[in-house]
Amino acid sequence: MNADSRGRVSGLAREQPAGEQVDLAVEVFRMLADSTRIRLLWALLDDELAVNDLAEAVGKPPAAVSQHLAKLRMARLVRTRKHGTQVFYRIENGHVRQLVEDAVYHSEHVGPGIPDHHRRDGVTTLPDHADTGTEAR
Repeated sequence: MNADSRGRVSGLAREQPAGEQVDLAVEVFRMLADSTRIRLLWALLDDELAVNDLAEAVGKPPAAVSQHLAKLRMARLVRTRKHGTQVFYRIENGHVRQLVEDAVYHSEHVGPGIPDHHRRDGVTTLPDHADTGTEAR
């Protein structure tokens, strides 16, 4: 395969992301390389929660949860909203939500059988591995 002047390999539809984008993506994955942070983000997928609620959800002390949340906030994976003296956290955007869901759902494919998320979605067999993106039902 040959590369053109923009770094694109002929036959591939996507251009390579800029180096700065790649570096930022690496930082996102670095932030996600922690089980407590994944659990925190998972707890926030469908709800906005305060630190104490999040601490209870992940079974960690509030001080430890606050430290993780500060890192997630600096990485722009969560955002905050203050109401009185309480600070509420939520997922930054749909991309973060999708990234967390996909990572967890992908991990379910490691084991045998049909992953739970396929059962919930009404799929009774695994998705086809063809490039078409169609699923077998």
